[in-house]
Amino acid sequence: MERRKLGQTGISVSKLSFGASSLGQEFRSVDLNQAIRCVHVALEHGMNFIDTSPYYGRGLSECLLGKVLPEVPRDSYYLCTKLGRYAPQRFDFSARRVHESIDISLERMRVEHLDLIVCHDIEFVDIRQVIEETLPALRSIQQSGKVRWIGISGYPMKIFSEVLRQTNLDFVLSYNHYTLQNTMLQDLVPFLQGRGVGILNAAPFSARLLADAPLPVWHKAPPHVREVREHVLNFCRQQGWELAKIALQFSVANTSFASCIAGSADPDRVAQWCRWVEEPLDMDAVAELQRRLAPIHNWFYTEGRPENNDPVAVC
Repeated sequence: MERRKLGQTGISVSKLSFGASSLGQEFRSVDLNQAIRCVHVALEHGMNFIDTSPYYGRGLSECLLGKVLPEVPRDSYYLCTKLGRYAPQRFDFSARRVHESIDISLERMRVEHLDLIVCHDIEFVDIRQVIEETLPALRSIQQSGKVRWIGISGYPMKIFSEVLRQTNLDFVLSYNHYTLQNTMLQDLVPFLQGRGVGILNAAPFSARLLADAPLPVWHKAPPHVREVREHVLNFCRQQGWELAKIALQFSVANTSFASCIAGSADPDRVAQWCRWVEEPLDMDAVAELQRRLAPIHNWFYTEGRPENNDPVAVC
């Protein structure tokens, strides 16, 4: 699988990466043996980057990875986990918890170092704490070799520029903002590249908005977004197209992003994704789908504290 450089880290990651949130049963109950098999399938098909978090399954995702990773040569993959968010309403970005969280993640996954560490969903807290306390603590730990590169993640676009105007990062991780429906992350590329910051794009299906499956109950799409989605799904069925396939191919095709992260607890689905990204992208289909998605182009929602969100929440 094609590898792309991640900013100035010196590493190259697979254009499609394995997101381990599903291993934590974040979206549905899963067969744990099948979930573990997904990791093997991802690695066998050329993915060399794994993304997880202690938040996913409240530690379950990391624990399951700990059943796989000791069997895999450590130099054959890059491992990313997160810190700061531990439950839906439980956040702790203190320096003390930074040290504890990293040590616990290392123990759960049975590895000696983390390649990437992410401050998780920072829009829910005072950004100043992340800049003044969390990131300095991480830079200190970085000197020990326990973590190699440091970044942040979150939903609002505002958080990335705000943090980077006050400190340095090695990379950022954004989700739902470079898809067939929402391409806002592309607008941030010149700013990020100008600072040598690597860019990871996650969630090409926008939490199933761009997949032929029922939307989860927690999806924040309002009625007019759901109506457009149904129209697009019906059109795809008429054309014999699979919306999820085109959505994944579209997100992966953009070489401005080092990797696109997608996750599943179904090994057959993971293998299918790996096949899809090696097939040609039908640009005529992309153009037609984006035309039909135009009424909700760049629609997004608020997440976290109001001050950490962009001024206009719905486009």
